[in-house]
Amino acid sequence: MPRDTATLARYLIGKILVHDHPRERIAGRIVETEAYVIGDAAAHAFRGRTARNNSLFLERGHAYVYFVYGCWFAVNVSGESPGVGAGVLLRALEPLEGLRSMQRHRGTQRVLDLARGPGRLAMAMDLDRRFDGVDLCAPGPLWLGASRRRAGTIGVSVRIGIAREVERKLRFFERDNAFVSGPRRMRA
Repeated sequence: MPRDTATLARYLIGKILVHDHPRERIAGRIVETEAYVIGDAAAHAFRGRTARNNSLFLERGHAYVYFVYGCWFAVNVSGESPGVGAGVLLRALEPLEGLRSMQRHRGTQRVLDLARGPGRLAMAMDLDRRFDGVDLCAPGPLWLGASRRRAGTIGVSVRIGIAREVERKLRFFERDNAFVSGPRRMRA
């Protein structure tokens, strides 16, 4: 696994997020990420370690699951060495397994909308604070795997919703993938 958060965000495109749910396996290919690097004022780790963000300070590869905007959960992957806070937001998945479970969790039959966006992703995968701190590189109910299919062309852009961030390209996505939540054709 790469040793810096921005490289990790790119590396995760095409990897599989798997939740071995009690009912069935739920899985999807990661098609969009955003890096929240060391010193980034938009990162949850920026003001230091707290009870809420502790998982961002674990060894790279751990889940940081948090409740956002009082509405939904979001999932990050810790991206640095132990004690250093940074992470990668998982923005979108292309559903692969457990489609019926995803549809039930999300309350929609529309496959395109199941995991397109960080809140939808967590809801479709049935992820909440129970998974905060889980080592995604170890056996367990939530883990990352390699894809049998190579990722398509990877696009790079500024993060969504950060207008002032014109120089820092920290959003990575699989170009022309319909499951990407934001603009799919932005030039690097």
